[in-house]
Amino acid sequence: MASIDRSNKQFGFKRIISSVKNSWNGLKVAYKNEQSMYIHLVCTIILLLFSFFLKISMIQWLIIIAIIGLTLVIELLNTAIESTVDLVTKDFHPLAKIAKDTASAAEFVLSVTSAVIALMIFIPKIMELL
Repeated sequence: MASIDRSNKQFGFKRIISSVKNSWNGLKVAYKNEQSMYIHLVCTIILLLFSFFLKISMIQWLIIIAIIGLTLVIELLNTAIESTVDLVTKDFHPLAKIAKDTASAAEFVLSVTSAVIALMIFIPKIMELL
């Protein structure tokens, strides 16, 4: 197994702060340039409002937070894959299309799964109110 040469890497608080700044910049770029990130933000706000209003249980809160986080992570990975493919080639290539389409499909599958989970949590709570 090959080892990684980290002799030139700086470790410490400054590097952690730099990493956090880079991550924050990545979030800002994604929200400014990706329509689906905006949609996820709106859905996140709606989910949190429903969660507070319907007084969901601690386990349900954990599930809601997990699906929000996972959906945002997959969207960010999808954006990274699409950007990398665009960097490598602007020309149409079947493999580039497969990379972009399957990354998008991963996001779609998780979004649908998250919606189903949210409905399973919120519909019974809404029915109790009626």
